Amino acid sequence: MKKQLAKPDPNRKAKLEAFDRLLTVMDELRENCPWDKKQTWQSLRHLTIEETYELGDAILDDNVNEVKKELGDLMLHNVFYARIAAEQQWFDMADVLHAICDKLIERHPHIYGDVVAEDEATVKANWEKLKLKSGNKSVLEGVPKSLPALVKAIRIQDKARGVGFDWENKHQVFEKVEEELIELKAEVNSEEKNNDEKIKEEFGDLLFSLVNYARFLNIDPEEALERTNKKFIKRFQYLEEAAARDGKKMGEMTLAEMDAYWNAAKKL
Repeated sequence: MKKQLAKPDPNRKAKLEAFDRLLTVMDELRENCPWDKKQTWQSLRHLTIEETYELGDAILDDNVNEVKKELGDLMLHNVFYARIAAEQQWFDMADVLHAICDKLIERHPHIYGDVVAEDEATVKANWEKLKLKSGNKSVLEGVPKSLPALVKAIRIQDKARGVGFDWENKHQVFEKVEEELIELKAEVNSEEKNNDEKIKEEFGDLLFSLVNYARFLNIDPEEALERTNKKFIKRFQYLEEAAARDGKKMGEMTLAEMDAYWNAAKKL
């Protein structure tokens, strides 16, 4: 694939000026604001995680204005970490940006070299192979330990697929889902005592296989589950509000009464 020159960006000057403005504001806050002066990598970490989830919510809601706002918050955090590092003379924002540019060029030999990659699967496979050459002992090393289990399962499977360790088609994966469901039911119905760990293990296997199946259906299981969460919340809150309007209290209603409101919410 022959590399094409990037198209001229009429807004490049404005973007550079805006980024320079952010760097300046960060410098001023770090030097003058009592709160900003006190922050460390460790104190910012949980805030960064929170901002990342807020960006994810905005994306799921297709809220363009919120996405813009949350991107700004994350950009601020990136600049903040780099500013703290510069104070310790570890690195600065220029080092960060050059490092990611170098990494992208190295990991895209089909653009910046003579490697041929005409589809997404080949690009991903080349990416994982290059990571191994750069010193990683396992393709799974790049999966953060602190990721939520569902997201971690997605990343593990993606990385294994990148080096060719994968099912051939979705029918095989669905058969695996059915197999894991049968094994789970067998443990649940088992007369063996104290088999809670086995049930937990089989339940985990079932979830892992469902994540695999979602991947073959081109579905992001994290996104699919979160959309269901939001749908449940919306319907349940309708149930609460409608029951309250009718003078009924949650916890004092029968299941049949709650089902009636739930079905009404589904129709809405």
